[in-house]
Amino acid sequence: MKLTRVNGNGTLLSSPGGLGVLNPLVDRRAFLKAAGIGVGIGASLAPSLIREVEAQEKAPQAPKLEQYKSICTKCAVGCGFIGEVQNNVWVSQEPWFDHPINQGSLCAKGAAARSGVISEKRLRYPMKLEGGKWKRITWDQAMSEISAKLLEIRKKDGPDALHINFSAHQSNENGYAIRKWGAMWGTNNCDFQARI
Repeated sequence: MKLTRVNGNGTLLSSPGGLGVLNPLVDRRAFLKAAGIGVGIGASLAPSLIREVEAQEKAPQAPKLEQYKSICTKCAVGCGFIGEVQNNVWVSQEPWFDHPINQGSLCAKGAAARSGVISEKRLRYPMKLEGGKWKRITWDQAMSEISAKLLEIRKKDGPDALHINFSAHQSNENGYAIRKWGAMWGTNNCDFQARI
């Protein structure tokens, strides 16, 4: 803004837009008035600010987020990731950068590993298709029906009618036990996912 006339102590007397500017040399009385107004406004707002801070301090603490290192089971590579659990619920997952195989990176299946656990479509108990509709059955019923069907297949077509395929993510001991079960069944048709 261009000044048109300034008096001896720096006060603007007029400007092109007709606007005035406060005197940069404020006297003591004007300063005390402005300070009093500022203190008054601050005092009127202080109780609400204090109550807000007190309310924030009393808010309940969020449950602790626990981290567990785990291995992805979507294929035989064995990539690692860190699952984050809160209140016994898997809430998120993070990269495991120190893992020797994937060094923190995951494929699309590994990145979506949590969705298989939290999905509403995940089976939590045995189901049987009867009359075109899925029906929930007990574990005892499921094991009885499956073993009866397996024995029927073995009797009709022999032990080699069955192929036993197991996961490379199982322990060596698990794989050994499954292979032994196949031998007991009477077949060498055993393999695991990593080779296939």
